Amino acid sequence: MNDTITQPAPTSYQVTASTTSAGRALVSVGSEAITLDTAWASAPSGLPGPAELLAAALAACLLKNVERCGQILPFRYRHAEAVVTAHRQDSPPAFTRFTYELRLDTDEPEHRVDLLHRNLRRYGTVYNTLAATCEVQGSVVAGPPAATPS
Repeated sequence: MNDTITQPAPTSYQVTASTTSAGRALVSVGSEAITLDTAWASAPSGLPGPAELLAAALAACLLKNVERCGQILPFRYRHAEAVVTAHRQDSPPAFTRFTYELRLDTDEPEHRVDLLHRNLRRYGTVYNTLAATCEVQGSVVAGPPAATPS
């Protein structure tokens, strides 16, 4: 008998963000604080800004659903990495497309990798929210990691 009690997923989420006029903001998320770049018309500071956070949300959604599918399907993998690019336009200001490459270190056959990818697109909350407003496209690259040249 499994003694683990599964908690339902939350249906609302809250963050608190604050800033001064110094071009930096602090957002509190759960027990963590993230410093953000909120400067306007200046060189990038190296801190994440709103665009990077949105791309990071999609990456986190993909990785969270890899974990979820890993348990439900089950799907075996040793490592997963998501690389997400957000494409924007200036007028009107909007994101037009998100592209991603999900890299999996796995020995699963191709048809199982395809099943995982279909599930990521079907059940990802952030994925589906973005896909309802702009193009979201990506690929899964699966297999053992490539050997590093010496």
